[in-house]
Amino acid sequence: MSRSWLVLAALSILLGTLLGVPSADFSASDPGVRDDLPGAGGHLEGLTERQIVFFGVGKEDFEEVEGVGDGVGPRFNFPGCGGCHSQPATGGTSPAFNPQVDVPKFFPGNMLPSFITADGPVREARFKYRADGTRDGGVHALFVISGHPDASGCEIKQEDFEPHLARNNVIFRIPTPAFGAGLIEQIPDSVILANRDANVIAKRSLGIGGRPNRISGDPNNNGNDGTIARFGWKAQNKSLLLFSGEAYNVEMGITNELFQTERDETPSCQFAQVPNDVTDTETQPTAISAIENFAFFMRFLAPPAPSNAVQGASPSSIAAGGALFEAVGCALCHTPALRTGDSVVEALRYKDVTLFSDLLVHNMGPGLADDIMQGGAGPDEFRTAPLWGLGQRIFFLHDGRTADLLEAIQAHRSAGNWRFPASEANGVINRFNHLRESEKQDILNFLRSL
Repeated sequence: MSRSWLVLAALSILLGTLLGVPSADFSASDPGVRDDLPGAGGHLEGLTERQIVFFGVGKEDFEEVEGVGDGVGPRFNFPGCGGCHSQPATGGTSPAFNPQVDVPKFFPGNMLPSFITADGPVREARFKYRADGTRDGGVHALFVISGHPDASGCEIKQEDFEPHLARNNVIFRIPTPAFGAGLIEQIPDSVILANRDANVIAKRSLGIGGRPNRISGDPNNNGNDGTIARFGWKAQNKSLLLFSGEAYNVEMGITNELFQTERDETPSCQFAQVPNDVTDTETQPTAISAIENFAFFMRFLAPPAPSNAVQGASPSSIAAGGALFEAVGCALCHTPALRTGDSVVEALRYKDVTLFSDLLVHNMGPGLADDIMQGGAGPDEFRTAPLWGLGQRIFFLHDGRTADLLEAIQAHRSAGNWRFPASEANGVINRFNHLRESEKQDILNFLRSL
């Protein structure tokens, strides 16, 4: 190899670096979590003074750590909302340090399950099947209140997850972020359906379907009033109040106005009035229950703000990535914006919601299938996850299996098998994989800017 060739090669690499042109051996990679200001956690612009008070009270309640006397347990996953929904601010998703590892310190009747680690995501566990082979699908709480000084006489045992792990009978879910949830709640069904019916030719050419979760044969419609549900990994919850009530009972074990009965009714383990948290009708007209406080907090929680502060990314790369995101077909499911309808809250009325989701459930193939059915959503179906705020998320996909954005993208692709059809995202991921590495990097930079 001649000296002159080496000089030219060195100059080429140097110029490529200076001009932002990747070298021949460059491979796209996740820029990582943005380390700028959270850009989230505050209230919506345009709220009235009274609505801001509701937001503040709700946030305080959301961040509170509950005790046995408040109704925690007998079985629970964590004694507070804020500990699990804290990245990058209150209302977000799983933080870098999993607070569940500290639960046995305060509730000594527990051992730490093997799948709960300090550097792993906050998790809830569901069993796919019961011992008799019938479907389970429910949340199996990680911890019990036995051994806590305020739970004298309670001697129930923590569930043994190891046999179920050995049989591949356990799936995990991580917390979904609640930023901008009030805006999502106010998107009319007609807007969701119109967006489903848009760009049909392009969607069909890529194998994309998608449907609302309806019990009556069209998933995301809840079985009570037939309207489109939209919250949760499978869009199984219709409203923020329902989302709050279910989480209070399932994740913390606290009964409430929506879920009045204990999940574990062992008499010796009841240490709070049942139901534990309801509106007090005997004090003042403004006294409301915790689940209403939670719902108001999430309803008035502002969406996350995008930022160009992506490590190693120029504004031009981020802009190019946004164009490529649409060109390869990502936006056919991750719809950049939907619009709210009328609302009694002016801050929620007729607003563009830049959520990057169609709020439909899609067949995602055996690679992502969790074998859990919720509402009308099948064992391989998931709601299109909203992407706003993605730039500051640490863990990805429903089970938090990866902290690498590129790995999460590739996980969307899987061929069908005897149980599940191929992922609807296969065509789009194939297009993504045929891009130049520099173009893939642009898309990654764009996503981390959200």
